[in-house]
Amino acid sequence: MAQWDALVDAALGELASKSLLRATRPISLAPPLAPPETFPGPGPWDRAAVEIRLDRATLHQWLAEGGEASGQEEELGEKLILFSGNDYMGLSSHPAVREAAAKAAQEYGMGPRGSALICGYTTYHKLVEESLAELKKKEDCLLCPTGFSANMAVMTALGSISSLLAVGRKPAKDERIAIFSDALNHASIIDGIRLIERQQEAVVFVYKHCDMSHLDFLLSSCSIEKKVVVTDSLFSMDGDLAPLPELVELRRKYGFLLVIDDAHGTLVCGDNGGGVPELLECESGIDISVGTLSKAAGCQGGFVACRKERWRRSLVWRHVQYFASLTKLNITSPIISIVVGSEEAALRAGRHMLRSGFHVTPIRPPTVPPNSCRLRITLSASHSSDDIKRLVNALTPWLSGKHAKQNFVEGHAEQSYVAASKL
Repeated sequence: MAQWDALVDAALGELASKSLLRATRPISLAPPLAPPETFPGPGPWDRAAVEIRLDRATLHQWLAEGGEASGQEEELGEKLILFSGNDYMGLSSHPAVREAAAKAAQEYGMGPRGSALICGYTTYHKLVEESLAELKKKEDCLLCPTGFSANMAVMTALGSISSLLAVGRKPAKDERIAIFSDALNHASIIDGIRLIERQQEAVVFVYKHCDMSHLDFLLSSCSIEKKVVVTDSLFSMDGDLAPLPELVELRRKYGFLLVIDDAHGTLVCGDNGGGVPELLECESGIDISVGTLSKAAGCQGGFVACRKERWRRSLVWRHVQYFASLTKLNITSPIISIVVGSEEAALRAGRHMLRSGFHVTPIRPPTVPPNSCRLRITLSASHSSDDIKRLVNALTPWLSGKHAKQNFVEGHAEQSYVAASKL
């Protein structure tokens, strides 16, 4: 990747010549925290991550939306089992996470005081960055407020390279960066790409979902020198994995910068929780890995704890296997998408799940294309085998063997086709 190294160095040199570079300096708050308490298996606190209460007025409103009131609503309990969250490890309710958050608030207050460049960067931020860089086997790490802002930051930073090197003018088309984006990439990636496209810093190509032949064709047909390929690693609406080893091979062939959003893979995939690149043994081929701490990590304070309690990751994958064995569906991750078709059908399915005691959110347009509405199910270490068995029983009307699989395949193909026109 010598070409991209040279481009980044040149862009940084341009910033330095204008005295626009400023390194952050952490504000030291306290000595490093003591190692968090860990546990050999699930505790009673884990249920809090998946047991939720819905106020009765809202429950009745949701159930009545389709005009299907059964007259038995009053008999329903307010407590539901959550199967639509992203807390895969169940760390949001972990005692060590709660204790660390409470202690930090009591001793240091709330809020970072300002942006990282001004005064909102502490030794604790630095410690988290170093831990994440080590986990991802990367040179360095930058914390952002959200995973969404991280993807926006990466895309705009890459686009600014073109502007910096053009020196005071809009870059010509062959001076821009060429971005190749998977058709089903997350909205935060798409928004970042649209921004730099409007600023005339990038030329955008959308390749069919996980279609390496199509990507190869687009790359070979593009004469722009600075190429970037960006993809989700684990796709949030379908639960399938990007073909990272094949992307790494294409990277060797074309010399592009490979950027992945590993939001749903971090801490969930790989022996050490390093994400999908670790699972597929291609970490060294990934140039930039974007992630989030609001999903499997529960919050910042839970990151180190999860690396100690490895049983949580193993338990999630045992749940995946158990769900697959009960349904005979070919699933590859804790994200399971059951395509039901129309919005009306999805809402009806959602109401059925509520009556069965489960919170499973129907996913509708614009998140997914028309007629590919679905029940998006997520599995957590905080679920029990009995939870999953009861969930599958409730899903029976939409798990009729080949019909369910065909729904999934057709919905997946339609989504790829529609999403390819987004950019």
